Amino acid sequence: MRFIETVFQKLKRHPKRIVFPEGTEPRVLRAAARFVKLQLGAPVVLGRKEDIEKIALAEDVSLDHIGIIDPATSSELPSFVARLEKLKRYRDLGAKQATEILANPNYFGAMMVQYGQVDGLVTGARETASSALRPLIQLIKPLPTTTSISSCMMLDLSNKRYGERGVMIFGDCAVIPDPSVEQLSDIAVQAGTICRQLTGNKPRIALLSFSTKGSASLASPQKVAAATALARKKAEEQMLEMEIDGELQADTALLPDLASRKAPTSLVAGKANVLVFPDLNSGNIGAKLVQYLAGAETYGQILLGLSRPCADLSRGATEDDILGVAAILGLQAIEYRKLYPPNTPSEA
Repeated sequence: MRFIETVFQKLKRHPKRIVFPEGTEPRVLRAAARFVKLQLGAPVVLGRKEDIEKIALAEDVSLDHIGIIDPATSSELPSFVARLEKLKRYRDLGAKQATEILANPNYFGAMMVQYGQVDGLVTGARETASSALRPLIQLIKPLPTTTSISSCMMLDLSNKRYGERGVMIFGDCAVIPDPSVEQLSDIAVQAGTICRQLTGNKPRIALLSFSTKGSASLASPQKVAAATALARKKAEEQMLEMEIDGELQADTALLPDLASRKAPTSLVAGKANVLVFPDLNSGNIGAKLVQYLAGAETYGQILLGLSRPCADLSRGATEDDILGVAAILGLQAIEYRKLYPPNTPSEA
């Protein structure tokens, strides 16, 4: 069974509410309609009702059981404005400017997910990454265990010998251009947590480099080795059951025969199910090569470090991609309160 089908099966037992700020995007409307048809939960799309209905009619998409909210006229807008004005970043704006900001669907959607009106948010099908990420980073409180916001991708490979029967996680492929030791360690621990949550399998996390275990004494591999040590410390402090190793070359992380020669004592080498890339160049390039050359099904970017499930899609995302990511966020939401204590938005 494909990975995403197992996600659908689990989510049907605990349907969730997912908000889509890009309510006038045809791909989003088609994905939302399928979300309903598959009984995965209650989608909410944002935008002017007339515009959404016009596009749905043109696309022959049923809007039955899909919530439609126009942020500019919503009854929630005044309370959201009052909450926004309490945040330090927005304290001096005034009600008029705060209202204009929250009329933007991405900002309104971020407030919805932060205050528990929905369980997750999917955006980015049409927006640039900066436009999609800014409201989420500014309005949704980060996890207390992290210092940065990053991302990961779920991949379902046709070759089932890798990862967990073909299922792997790559991070970070979209957010941090040149992560520090601290940021790399956060990416590793958070991606491992997502792996456990979505697959039920023990995370085996490989921090990748062009060298294995000091075979090249240069700054980049040394940074990866330092991040590995810090990630292990963080996982231990948070009492997370995961194996973390680095620095490892990609083939050493994936191939058991090679791993037995290059890293014979490693509990990760040759059987990694989470790959952490040293920088955004390698992560983004690597993920897209696997997606297009190897024909992997990919779902992302799932944001790491936020206290609520959110995703920033590629603008090339298909209807299937959008549906899959929404379902993954719904599955995340089932366990999120167990993993991370409930909290309120930061006022810092």
